[in-house]
Amino acid sequence: MPIAADVTLGKDVRIHHPELVNLYGCRIDDETGIGSFVEIQKNASVGARCKISSHTFICEGVTIDDEVFVGHGVMFTNDLYPRAVNEDGTTQTEADWSVVATHVKRRASIGSNATILAGVIIGESALVGAGAVVTSDVADYAIVAGVPARVVGDVRKRRG
Repeated sequence: MPIAADVTLGKDVRIHHPELVNLYGCRIDDETGIGSFVEIQKNASVGARCKISSHTFICEGVTIDDEVFVGHGVMFTNDLYPRAVNEDGTTQTEADWSVVATHVKRRASIGSNATILAGVIIGESALVGAGAVVTSDVADYAIVAGVPARVVGDVRKRRG
């Protein structure tokens, strides 16, 4: 699995096992760490000082702002109605669908094995619980968990 020549890497990006990632056409900003078995596709961006844990998939159309934590095995999607073929049975190509953008705002945290559906916004400093399936926007500072993810708390009320 390669790091393609068209990847833009900021200063002091740490890719712990460069031979065990698949990065192409993406941007990763300064001081971000990328774990093993991570794929980041074209037209995706990861901000500065983020931690992207192993086995995570960040697809085209995902924007991750600065200082975001992404746990192990997190999956992003970019298509609300995925299909392998068109109505006439022909194989779909990129021309047959549109990328639905997803945005993760500054200092959000996404727990291991969460799934983030296309088109959502995860708010600033929000916390997504492990294993959650995020199907709608998450407000700034909200804590969400479950399938589908529902608000279960507020990060500001958890601070000591």
